[in-house]
Amino acid sequence: MATLESRLVEMLAVPVEALGFQLWGIEYVQAGKHSIVRVFIDHENGINIEDCAEVSRQVSAVLDVEDPISTEFTLEVSSPGVDRPLFNAQQYAAYIGEDAKVQLTMPVAGSRNLKGAISKVEGQMLTIKVDGKDLVVALDNIRKGNIIAKF
Repeated sequence: MATLESRLVEMLAVPVEALGFQLWGIEYVQAGKHSIVRVFIDHENGINIEDCAEVSRQVSAVLDVEDPISTEFTLEVSSPGVDRPLFNAQQYAAYIGEDAKVQLTMPVAGSRNLKGAISKVEGQMLTIKVDGKDLVVALDNIRKGNIIAKF
């Protein structure tokens, strides 16, 4: 995870949890002059629009005071959804056996895009079964990971 995203997680976890929600993760997307900060929240009873609005107000206030981002940005607060992004070892471990797609910074087995079942998580290493072969990937090498929703 990028340094800014790590700082944002540290800064926002307590206020989000104080409202009764889990801070699932944060994405920071640079888009020229207007960047996007996506805050994903979760709750055992699900997330509705009022929950997102409540968390958005709290997070916005914290970001206004702390001012960690020097450029303009849009704040988005949402549920992780069915194709939920995965941000850390605990989240990958919770979905062992599920199909996921991961985009890598550096290629593994000649590819930067992998799709397969999550087999194992040990420390900061993820094992994913792609086309019948177990591939081991460092979590630091994953730029983006998502569960593949089944319908």
